[in-house]
Amino acid sequence: MVRIISDLWKRFLSENIVGQFIYANVAVFVLLALLDVVATLFYIVSPSLYIKMWLELPAAPMQYIVQPWSIVTYTILHGGLMHLLWNMLALYWFGKIFLSYFSTRHFIGLYILGGIVGGLFFMAAFNTFPLFSGTVDNTRLVGASAAVLAIVTATAYRVPGYKINLMFIGEITLKAFAIATVVISLLLTTSDNAGGSFAHIGGAIAGCAFAYYLNKGRDITLYINKVVDWIVDICRNGFKRSAKPKMKIFKGKRTDDYDYNAQKKEKSAEVDEILEKLKRNGYSSLSDEEKKKLFDASK
Repeated sequence: MVRIISDLWKRFLSENIVGQFIYANVAVFVLLALLDVVATLFYIVSPSLYIKMWLELPAAPMQYIVQPWSIVTYTILHGGLMHLLWNMLALYWFGKIFLSYFSTRHFIGLYILGGIVGGLFFMAAFNTFPLFSGTVDNTRLVGASAAVLAIVTATAYRVPGYKINLMFIGEITLKAFAIATVVISLLLTTSDNAGGSFAHIGGAIAGCAFAYYLNKGRDITLYINKVVDWIVDICRNGFKRSAKPKMKIFKGKRTDDYDYNAQKKEKSAEVDEILEKLKRNGYSSLSDEEKKKLFDASK
């Protein structure tokens, strides 16, 4: 058993970010399902019920206040095997296309942003429309659909003419697929899965907003990724403050102030040229090296 877990962990580490998110979603689903099986065998209440209760996103504001993290954690829970399967297939297909035009950090930030905006749309709808007034206290949201749709619409915004093949339908553009998905979600806002449909719309809007602002040189996922980095750093190092770096003694030739300022001025001019190109032709016109320089400068 330890060998299997070790092999799975190595596979997880070797995957790209899309594969790692799929592994995480599947692992959570399998773990909760195993808890249900064990609880059933021993004829006891499954611990998964309490875990889900604290990770699912409630529609009622007063319930949400005591579990604010659920605006993110609901995206790694799924209501059943088919729910998980369709979301992970979509994440795999469209995530690969997304990474051809955006970075790994963009994927992480947009997945979280799509889930947050989708969750806010869900809560806003159930607390605004009279149709849902009698079900607010008992309604909760799970699933990665909003996050996945954010990935889809961001990619469709960047490359609207990208062709995909759908079973029974044939070849259509990514733009047409994204529009059709949003329209279907709008039509299903009064169905049994109304909460999911409102979340889809929110996720789609988040994806479009991300791609739109990135074309203008502004990354709206920047602060989300900073929070993620902070959390990862805490998990690795705890809350200990980093020790102050020791003074280094350099031997040999030093760069004098004049050379330093000249290099700094040269780099600044390069960044200005890249920004001008970005303004004229959009983010997709930049080479990989230019994107890296822009990203380094943004730090």
